[in-house]
Amino acid sequence: MRRVPGQGHEPAHTVERALVVTAHPDDVDFGAAGTVARWTAAGTTVSYLVLTDGQAGGSDDRVARTEIPAIRHAEQRAAAAIVGVQDVQFLGGVDGELRVSLDLVRDIVAVTRNVRPQRVVAPSPERDWNRLQRSHPDHLAAGEATVQAVYPAARNPYAFPELRALGLEAWTVPELWLSAHPAPDHPVDVTDTFDLKMQAIRAHESQHPDPAILDQRMREALGMAARAFGLADGRLAEAFRVVHIP
Repeated sequence: MRRVPGQGHEPAHTVERALVVTAHPDDVDFGAAGTVARWTAAGTTVSYLVLTDGQAGGSDDRVARTEIPAIRHAEQRAAAAIVGVQDVQFLGGVDGELRVSLDLVRDIVAVTRNVRPQRVVAPSPERDWNRLQRSHPDHLAAGEATVQAVYPAARNPYAFPELRALGLEAWTVPELWLSAHPAPDHPVDVTDTFDLKMQAIRAHESQHPDPAILDQRMREALGMAARAFGLADGRLAEAFRVVHIP
C-alpha cells in the first residue's frame, strides 16, 4: 500500500470510504485532489459524484457544445485515476443551472446510502466574499444540497422512503469536509502529493488553454493556505472546514 508522509486529519473512527461531491468536472482536482491522493494512499476508497456535465466549460468554439459532456466525463475519469479513484458518477445536471431541490437532495442521498462513506467532501454552501470566484452559484447549490443530504436525510430511515424500497438503507455520515469555505479550520499538507494534484488538473485539457500558468498559480494558493495555518516554509496545503456530526 502506497504511503505518503505529511500532516493530515486523524479521525477517531476508521475512514474506509469517502465520497466527494462536486458541481463540475475538475472542481475536486482544484480543491481537494492532493488530499484525495493522501487518502487513497492510506487505503481509503474514494468515490466522486459530479452533479453537472460541465457544458459551460472550455473556450474552444470549434468544439460543439453537444460534445462537451463526453469530453469532460473522460477528463474527470482520467484525473480521478491519477489520484487513485476509480468510482466516478455523474448526475447529468446542466452547468450554470444547478439549484437546490428535493430531487437533487434525494439523488445525493441515494449515492451516499449506496457508497456508505464515513467522510463526505463538498463545496462550501457559504459564499466567500473575499474570493468571490470560489463561490460559483453551482458550487453553493452543490454544497447546500449535500449538507441537506448528509444531515438529516441520509441517516433518517423515513426520509425518501422510495430509496429504502430500493434497498438503500439509512446511513450516518460522521464527518463533512467543506472546501472553499470562508473560514477553514483544518489544513491537509499536500506537499508530497502536489505533483499528482497537478497531473489531475492538467488532465482536464479542454479547460486549460494555457496550462503553463497552472503550476505557479496553485503553488501560490496552496502556499498561502499552508502559511495561514503555521505550516513550515515551503509546505503546501489544502484547507477545509471539518464538521463532526454525532
